[in-house]
Amino acid sequence: MAEPHDMIVPLLREMRAELGAGFERVDRKLEEHDARFDKLERRFENLREAVNGESVHGRYAAAEVEDRLEAIEKRLAALEKTG
Repeated sequence: MAEPHDMIVPLLREMRAELGAGFERVDRKLEEHDARFDKLERRFENLREAVNGESVHGRYAAAEVEDRLEAIEKRLAALEKTG
């Protein structure tokens, strides 16, 4: 019969190899997930910038309309006074 240390050492080596391979798989998966999250974060940032740009553009457009309406109201008030 084989000595216990002759059986244990090979088993430990085998376990170490399996654990190492498992950790490598986990590391690869984490890298894949990190890459996916980075890609999603960039897309969200692009969307956030687009929405902010749209809202700024909308505010400028609304301010321009407001200015035009104010000018029309002034002209109408002046016409009402003279008419």
